[in-house]
Amino acid sequence: MGFLTASQAVAMSAVARVMAPPPPPDITRWCEENVEFDDRSALPGPFRIERFPFLREIHAVLSPEHPAREVTLRGSAQFGKTVSVIQPTLGAWFCYAPLDALVVHPTGSTADEWVSRKWNPFREQAPALVEIFGDSRGGDRRDTLSNQESLDRTRSLRVTSAQSDADLHGTTRKLVVMDDLSKFSSDGKGDPETEAVARADSYDDAKILRVSVPTIENACRVSRAFERGDQRYFHVPCPHCDHFAPLTWDNFRKSIHPDRLDQPHFTCEECGAAIYHSDKRKMLARGKWVAHNPGGDHPSFHIWRAYVPQRDWASIAIAYANTMGWTRTKAGGSQAPESVEAETEQTFFNQVLGLPYAQSSGGPDWEGLRNRVENAELADQRAPATVPAAGVILSAGVDCQQDRIEVHVVAFGPNYRRYVVDYRVIPHPITSDEGVKALNALLKAEWSTELGRKLPLDIMAIDMGAYTENCWSFAKAHPWSRVILVKGSGAQTGPVMTPMRFDRRKDGKAKRRQKRAFMLNVSQMKADFYAWLDVEDPVARGYIHFCQDLGDEYFRQVTSEVRVLERSRVGVLSSRWKLVDPKRRNEALDTMLYAEAAARRKGWTSMTAEEWAQLEEVRAAPPETPQGDLFAKEAARPTDVQAAPAPAPKPVKEQTRKPADNWLQGRGGNWLR
Repeated sequence: MGFLTASQAVAMSAVARVMAPPPPPDITRWCEENVEFDDRSALPGPFRIERFPFLREIHAVLSPEHPAREVTLRGSAQFGKTVSVIQPTLGAWFCYAPLDALVVHPTGSTADEWVSRKWNPFREQAPALVEIFGDSRGGDRRDTLSNQESLDRTRSLRVTSAQSDADLHGTTRKLVVMDDLSKFSSDGKGDPETEAVARADSYDDAKILRVSVPTIENACRVSRAFERGDQRYFHVPCPHCDHFAPLTWDNFRKSIHPDRLDQPHFTCEECGAAIYHSDKRKMLARGKWVAHNPGGDHPSFHIWRAYVPQRDWASIAIAYANTMGWTRTKAGGSQAPESVEAETEQTFFNQVLGLPYAQSSGGPDWEGLRNRVENAELADQRAPATVPAAGVILSAGVDCQQDRIEVHVVAFGPNYRRYVVDYRVIPHPITSDEGVKALNALLKAEWSTELGRKLPLDIMAIDMGAYTENCWSFAKAHPWSRVILVKGSGAQTGPVMTPMRFDRRKDGKAKRRQKRAFMLNVSQMKADFYAWLDVEDPVARGYIHFCQDLGDEYFRQVTSEVRVLERSRVGVLSSRWKLVDPKRRNEALDTMLYAEAAARRKGWTSMTAEEWAQLEEVRAAPPETPQGDLFAKEAARPTDVQAAPAPAPKPVKEQTRKPADNWLQGRGGNWLR
């Protein structure tokens, strides 16, 4: 015998289901239902929160119903911030309620790349987003996204750059996402971060998300926001004693040894036991976020490579070893000609540790540096214009002035050490025939090592900022492997040295002249150079050896600048380098950076221990007749010379013709006057 349900009850139940509010948005659940990593990912397959347990709380505070108005996420590179935080947040919000959203990137090119390579593929594979955005089949008009995509009357998404002042005005947005915040720069019309935040002023329940890898300490946008927040770190239990603590770089660094890079570990501060990578998964599963600044005004999180499942802890140790110059083994053969960026400490701190980098703010007092050189032990003193009897790359940095050319000759050795060989002033501009002849003579000249071996310049770098056409004309008369052109950029972050952007050939390859001209991150180079000046142990990494009799003016110039923090007229805090005294000159400092750029081009920061040993064997020995040289064949890289049998040595022709004038033959103590 059956029973019939009252029709009124059925109707009322249906009405109740329709009227019931949707379940509270859960970004973690949304990820598990919609996110699937493709084969390009290190972890292909559906999103599984047990792989990323530290994301639960980040997702929770990003929910539309969480009261936090601002959220800051500071972290290292490649921990999944885009596909596991930014894009799921957008997706969950769009699925939850009507929404106008804004995503701001540092530049127009990064915004376009995010749309085409990350956002579009992401929304095309997420079932919940296909219903809203459409898919790539059938020419759905919603499937194209430029600066503005209106999905319907209730939803829209604007993607723009921090450089576009117009796009940051005149729009009201409930969800504002700022990606790579630390790279935002102001064009003088207003601060892009302030403008983006103002777009949400009309909503009491708006959400503002800041995400970025940090940059320079005290001038880093995401670090300022993080420190203003409650500063949450992910604490994990010790597998031996259950003591909870965060995984920190200072703790990890103590275990890194050059001969045991595959065995790094953390050490429990409570019981002293070693914690290895094999313990990571179990620790993360029980981890918890702990606020180190409970009085902060919003949730702010810090995460770095030690926590992410994609990479093991040995990768951190190896990255640190490369940064410190402990190992320079290249995979797959020699370095590509255009690959001139070396791993720097700032890159390591920012990209791997997710920490802001404290740059050196200036050099030591010039008198103290001069006294250190003049009062050095006799064994550490070296005569002017003399190259150390060691395996070194000999380069020159050239600065062109209106009435003269200044030249810095520096020898660069392994472990970031450098040796100042000579500093000379050519009393002719590069715009004159005399100046060009003098530079040509410099390329033909030879310097003696302490044992009497003659060495020519391996490479020269000329600043092309002031006399571009004259510099190009001179450089083109020489192989690009011996003369390069450089120009300082205003960037505070990024690679130390990058090729200038020129048109490419029809086959996509770089034009030949692109191998000759480079942009320099002089801010980073100055900070590194001043940090090396503080090193006082002559055998330590990065020590700078100076020859004798350089004179007071040289030391004034080489320490002439200091890094200062300044606020622009729109209130943005940034760092820049300025002269300690407006009356001081800085050509010695500039030419030091150009000489370094030339040495980098020759392989200073990328040569392996075997390559340095080979160079040492050739250049640290007494002179021989005939004499060979590792860099004699310009077309060969050091690894090529090492791999193939060396050709029969050829006698080196002696330099019989002396250059015009007597500026190359020596100088007295008043050479800069």
